[in-house]
Amino acid sequence: MAAPENEPETIPGTPPVIGVIGGSGVYDIDGLENTRWEKVTSSFGEPSDELLMGELSTDHGAQKMVFLPRHGRGHKIPPSELNFRANIDALKRAGVTEILSVSACGSFKEELPPGTFVIADQFIDRTFAREKSFFGTGLVAHVGLGHPACSRLGDAIEDSIKTLDIPYQRGGTYLAMEGPQFSTLAESELYRSWNCDVIGMTNMPEAKLAREAEMCYATVAMVTDFDCWHPDHDHVTVDAIIGVLLGNAEKARALVKDAAPRLSGRTETCHAGCQTALDNAIITQPDARDPKMVEKLSAVAGRVLGD
Repeated sequence: MAAPENEPETIPGTPPVIGVIGGSGVYDIDGLENTRWEKVTSSFGEPSDELLMGELSTDHGAQKMVFLPRHGRGHKIPPSELNFRANIDALKRAGVTEILSVSACGSFKEELPPGTFVIADQFIDRTFAREKSFFGTGLVAHVGLGHPACSRLGDAIEDSIKTLDIPYQRGGTYLAMEGPQFSTLAESELYRSWNCDVIGMTNMPEAKLAREAEMCYATVAMVTDFDCWHPDHDHVTVDAIIGVLLGNAEKARALVKDAAPRLSGRTETCHAGCQTALDNAIITQPDARDPKMVEKLSAVAGRVLGD
């Protein structure tokens, strides 16, 4: 749809608003100002929690930040019961253009010990009990997902991790399992044979939905332990895991604070194509689209569906 005469075209994804999905402690960032919790209504149900709105000062001015506790404050929602669609839809309605996802994970490789951050760029989705698309009967769309993580966000995250001297790996495959139980030994060995790097329960369908909503998405998988394949797995204590979790959370807060200025001030649409993912994705012809679905997708796909 063309802009009205004498009005500039709206550039998808600008100005940048940074969303962070993670544990309850991730939003406790030094320097976050003008904070407020705000309930955002989604047409896909209830998000995990209210959104914490705030600002971080950067060389480009005040950078808007939006935080969502993935499991709700107090970690009350298990992975399979998360309303992933409502979470992403609510962030979109709040103006978020890029999502930094931080989550705990297990490691499949000796060279990725606890405390390592993995900037995953591929996913294998083994979940089966979750709604995985915003689209459906009455409005069908198929988005490309060959490269599910935004390389531009990955670059910024890597620069921040280097600055903070956090052990990390750039690139890797995140195996998303259903849970809530952890893997059997046979499953763990199978995933290792697939050359997966880490395993978790939350990043799918989160990444898929972010792409459908034309939002840049990158995940930082923070290793807390080796999965059950490791010969020392049974000797790991709860205290040791909690210690790694607390250390990772502190590093995650520092990472978000350092990455925000690197992502601030962008005036063009993401070069990776995340923010124009729906340009050729909608299959249903305009006269066959269900008006209720069009309304339901007003935030996710409003840019391409028009008024």
